[in-house]
Amino acid sequence: MHHSAVQAWLDAYIHAWQTYDPAEVAALFAEDATYAYHPYDEPPVRGREAIVASWVEPDQRDTPGTYSGQYEPIAVEGLVAVARGTSRYFEADGSTLKREFDNLFVIRFDELGRCREFTEWYMERPRKGEAREA
Repeated sequence: MHHSAVQAWLDAYIHAWQTYDPAEVAALFAEDATYAYHPYDEPPVRGREAIVASWVEPDQRDTPGTYSGQYEPIAVEGLVAVARGTSRYFEADGSTLKREFDNLFVIRFDELGRCREFTEWYMERPRKGEAREA
């Protein structure tokens, strides 16, 4: 994998999140992939079908127009990449920021450029004027 291939995968990840199209989600992942929404998830979501189902579950979907993401690879070594980015969630008006997260993804790919293992870390940014925890 190269930075440009990882960036293309991340862009496709964002597009799949925006559309919740099951075929687009499935195209990101190998058949036997695992997906951990948190690094401590045991077990992680296992298998492409289960990952797609967890993404497109109607009760789990974000409301269209109320979120955005921007991610970039910061390290690529063989078939493993680390990406960082920001996820933002907005009020129903689509412009008033409600919550913002810093993200770190560790992604292991197969030889075809599909994700075999995905682990996400995220931390909510404090709003301006809010006290930060020590």
